[in-house]
Amino acid sequence: MSQDEDLSRTLCNCLALRQASRHVTQMYDQALAPSGIRTTQYSILQRVHQHGPRTVNELAEQLVMDPSTLTHNLRPLLKEGLVVLEVGTDRRRRVVVLTPEGKATHRRARALWLQAQADFERAFGSDEAAALRELMFKVIRSGLPSGEAPRRKP
Repeated sequence: MSQDEDLSRTLCNCLALRQASRHVTQMYDQALAPSGIRTTQYSILQRVHQHGPRTVNELAEQLVMDPSTLTHNLRPLLKEGLVVLEVGTDRRRRVVVLTPEGKATHRRARALWLQAQADFERAFGSDEAAALRELMFKVIRSGLPSGEAPRRKP
């Protein structure tokens, strides 16, 4: 490994966060595999289960996700019949609603997710895991610029 590669690995906050995120996501995806859904899909089902039906924009905001990314992540859930999009009160908005099958899948996935949480906390310690979550929430609330990345010119 060159010195530049070593420096980018140790000094680039974005790279470190993305690498850790991929690593943890892979662990949770593996844990959730028997339920037939992935971590990103579980997060959507959990949020709708916990807070009730939400518009796509509300859900995207709560998940700190671009609405177009959320729409992409909703496709498999819609295809599998785990959620439906209903017309909102103003008819221009679409509301994400769990179906009975979505509720059953969430229930199965929840037990697997709880096990993954316990495994993570066993590996890092409950206090460290709580501190890590708090630090990540601090990053989200930091006021750092976010939003859509500028598009490249062809």
